[in-house]
Amino acid sequence: MSESRRNPTSPPAPLPKDWPVHPDTSLALNRMGSFDWDLDAHRLHLDDAALDVFDLRPEEYDSHPQSLAGRVPRAEAERLDALLRQAISQGDSGYGAYFRIRRRTGVTQWTHTQGHIERDRDGRPRRIIGIVRDATAELSHAVDREAISMQRRKQTSVVEETTRAIANARTVRDVTDILTGPHGLGRMGDLRLRLGLVESGRLRMVAGGLDSPPELEHQRLEDDLPMSEVTRSRAPLFLSSRAEFATRFPRLRDGLARYNVSAAAYLPLTAQGTALGGLGLLFHGQRDFPPEERNLLVALSSGIAQSLQRAVLYEQEHDLAADLQRAMLPRTVPRVPGAGVAVRYRSARIGRDIGGDWYDVIPLPGGRVATVIGDVEGHDTHATTVMGQVRTVLRAYAAEGHPAGVVMARASAFLNGLDTDRFATCVYAELAPATGRLRLVRAGHLAPALRTATGDCTLLDVPGALPLGMDLTGTETEHPVQERVLERGETLLLYTDGLIERPGWDLDEGMELLTDSLREGPEDLQELADHMSGIHPGPEEDDMALVLLRRQ
Repeated sequence: MSESRRNPTSPPAPLPKDWPVHPDTSLALNRMGSFDWDLDAHRLHLDDAALDVFDLRPEEYDSHPQSLAGRVPRAEAERLDALLRQAISQGDSGYGAYFRIRRRTGVTQWTHTQGHIERDRDGRPRRIIGIVRDATAELSHAVDREAISMQRRKQTSVVEETTRAIANARTVRDVTDILTGPHGLGRMGDLRLRLGLVESGRLRMVAGGLDSPPELEHQRLEDDLPMSEVTRSRAPLFLSSRAEFATRFPRLRDGLARYNVSAAAYLPLTAQGTALGGLGLLFHGQRDFPPEERNLLVALSSGIAQSLQRAVLYEQEHDLAADLQRAMLPRTVPRVPGAGVAVRYRSARIGRDIGGDWYDVIPLPGGRVATVIGDVEGHDTHATTVMGQVRTVLRAYAAEGHPAGVVMARASAFLNGLDTDRFATCVYAELAPATGRLRLVRAGHLAPALRTATGDCTLLDVPGALPLGMDLTGTETEHPVQERVLERGETLLLYTDGLIERPGWDLDEGMELLTDSLREGPEDLQELADHMSGIHPGPEEDDMALVLLRRQ
């Protein structure tokens, strides 16, 4: 009964017969023993409680310190000896230390000792009186706390590193690759990751795949599923056990067992008030999700949402720009009697960074054909619109039957008269398949390449003029024309710089790669076009076009 509830008139409760308890009993009950160490006689007395701490029977100990060697590992004994020598040499009156012993079962036990050093009048140590105690429980709690602290520091580090990495992501694929990669969220523990994005009122899973619980590849926002719920509510959801998970979402009960999921954190991905989707972290063991971890995961989801918003915007802008660019390129390649034509085009893959690369194949009177390759300066939608205008006037002048040099001159004058500071490089090749007569005009562009019927390959030395739009005189001076014969089976390659540019390479290295690849490519024209367009991926910021023209 507490003091507040005891009747003040009642007689005091009788004291226990053994009150106050003997110190030996108090020490023994708390797994503490005493020792007395005579340094001159080299004798170390351990009472029964101390022997129990060292897991020794009385007959196993002969009062010599060496008898403890079976319990105290050598490294620990050397550390204790060094600590004691230091205390003695420094004139200290006492010392204390934690050390490990090995019990007879092989289990390691943390032990603590504290001793008082008695000295004679001259300061020489004569005797050490102290205690030893089992410190396993005490240090286990400390180790657990340190382990939790280390885990939190690791989680914080993972979140910070991941947030920095996804800040540079440009596409949704970049974001998912970072999150699921070896340096992603997998370092936070044994987990699976699910990432869903809102598309047309549904959630589409963009990360997680078939190795995660089947929450449906596409799910409606109103579905009773955890990712749909957090996307609707814009509030995180933490499920600490499989039982809680299954009770809350019975539809997923079978999937939880199949994929060994026992806990989960579902986080809304919201940026600037817009719900983008949800992130699911599915753990294989139970997890309490303490407040610190919850705050960390919410902060992580905020960073992911911002990166995804930027990535989605990049992709939308790229798609719009690429659609504009495709609309200005030929939809089909006309059939040319006596000649084969193959074209390939690859747009830039980053945001609005599409360029002004273009190609064209123009049927001409008399069975002739003109092939064109060009590149307007810049990597933006303005370059694309200028490209569309230049391609149109080139096609119009060529269709009117003007000579090749005049076609290029008029196109240059047209571009010079536009309200733009852009210029364009271009190669115009006109072939009469019946005779093989080939007329080439080059305006600041890379030299065409030729592969002979026997497989030899060379760059053609075609006289060059200034790029289109750079003749400030405003005149229509006819561009120089090179004439030659394209023999049967010979193939002409026109291309833009996106085909040969590579970070750290100079032009000569790119040209060497081009000619080697053209020489080693397959015979079939379409297969050769595939081969040439894939000789290397090129810079993400640049587009690429090529045209192959072969006299049959």
